Amino acid sequence: MARQQGWLALLLALVISSFLLCIRLPFQLGLDLRGGSQLTLEVQSVNPSAKVSSQDLEAVQSVLDRRVNGLGVAESSLRTIGTNQLILELPGEQEPSKAARVLGKTALLEFRSQKPGTRMEMQKYQRLRNQYRNIALLAENSGNKKTDIEEIEGQQKTIENLKLALNLNQTSSNKEEDLEAIKQKINSEIVKLFEPSYLTGSDLLSAGRRQEQNLSSWEVTLTFNKDGGDKFAKLTKSIAGKDRLLGIILDGESISEASVGEQFKLAGITGGSATISGNFTADSARELEVQLRGGSLPLPVEIIQIRTIGPTLGEENIQRSLTAALLGLAMVAIFMVIFYRIAGIVAILALSFYALFNFAVYTLIPVTLTLPGIAGFILSIGMAVDANVLIFERVKDELRRGNTLIRSIDTGFSQAFSSIIDGHITTLISCISLFYLGTGFVKGFAATLGLGVVISLFTALSCTRVLLRFFMSYKYLRRPSNFLPLKQLPKQIS
Repeated sequence: MARQQGWLALLLALVISSFLLCIRLPFQLGLDLRGGSQLTLEVQSVNPSAKVSSQDLEAVQSVLDRRVNGLGVAESSLRTIGTNQLILELPGEQEPSKAARVLGKTALLEFRSQKPGTRMEMQKYQRLRNQYRNIALLAENSGNKKTDIEEIEGQQKTIENLKLALNLNQTSSNKEEDLEAIKQKINSEIVKLFEPSYLTGSDLLSAGRRQEQNLSSWEVTLTFNKDGGDKFAKLTKSIAGKDRLLGIILDGESISEASVGEQFKLAGITGGSATISGNFTADSARELEVQLRGGSLPLPVEIIQIRTIGPTLGEENIQRSLTAALLGLAMVAIFMVIFYRIAGIVAILALSFYALFNFAVYTLIPVTLTLPGIAGFILSIGMAVDANVLIFERVKDELRRGNTLIRSIDTGFSQAFSSIIDGHITTLISCISLFYLGTGFVKGFAATLGLGVVISLFTALSCTRVLLRFFMSYKYLRRPSNFLPLKQLPKQIS
């Protein structure tokens, strides 16, 4: 009796602890339940005939992981899929364009000195770039207001003059395409005026950002390691006080050209730090900071798919999943009560505890719940019921043979034990295989199903037995007719 009370006390303690965990710790919801964005990225080999190696994929994932952490999106996940793709999930993020900009760029930072004798060419292209920026700003503003014909014609004439100055022969009826072609041409010509780089972002120690004094624009601050600091000093010394500029080039685009004063002729700019000023906004400065901190990508990355799930759809998925789970539990409960009577009621209580234990484990590990994960949980309910069915059928068989109720219950558990263990182990092996060989949602399904199988083994062999013995301690419940119809019982028992 004391042993039975001890088991009952342990069961109650587990139920109370599980309930407290569920109400105090939040559930981690996946993208399909919470809403958010999913980006599919493809790693591209520099050599079209070569394949992306697993080492290259891991290196790209490491860089992207640092960039994602820099974005500050909580509970984001980045995983590989196949041999050259990665999937990034950003729960709660409804504007993935910002993440796409940060992740898609290679972020190869180079510091280059201007070639000697290219002063006039540099001034020419800088002047053309200023004209391009003015016309691009006018074109952007004209899209937000009513523009008269003269202004449109003036913009088009400026575009044609820029194309003529750059020897651009391509014709396009689209103003945006013309402006993009002009931008790329100016940038490529400016970059050609710089010597090859021997100082890159790989020599960076850290990056930051700050607002320029007395200005609304922002600047990005850089700190080099010792080797990088020495290279930077040598580079700036070579062009100090000359008609040559220091070019700061990111992913093949010149974002800043700066002159180095005569005072740095002797030793160059020492101290191992530098500042990039390029009319940055707060957001663009932060994006560049995140890219530089994460490091440059070893291989180019292309975003091939962006999928956004709204929070409303996530709520609908949760409601439908809960409805399906509750409906399934209700149907199982009705079946168990009809076929197994008092034992069916015990099974319903054990299943309720089983569900509570599952939810507690989900919050404790934690397990990210997705729609396939919920499907795995609902399927595991069937496994838990199956164990109870095996036990109760053995109990009924023993009662039909004329055994007493208590002996029938004990024998039913002992005879069903091996079948229950075998069934659960084979299912658990399948879950482990799915988890380690599968990807994405398949892993979520395998995780919840596997946890459910382990917990159902405990509830079937322990909780059900404890509850059944507790019920049998009441005389009016301790009747064979509560388990079998009278016509199926031997006369001496009924």
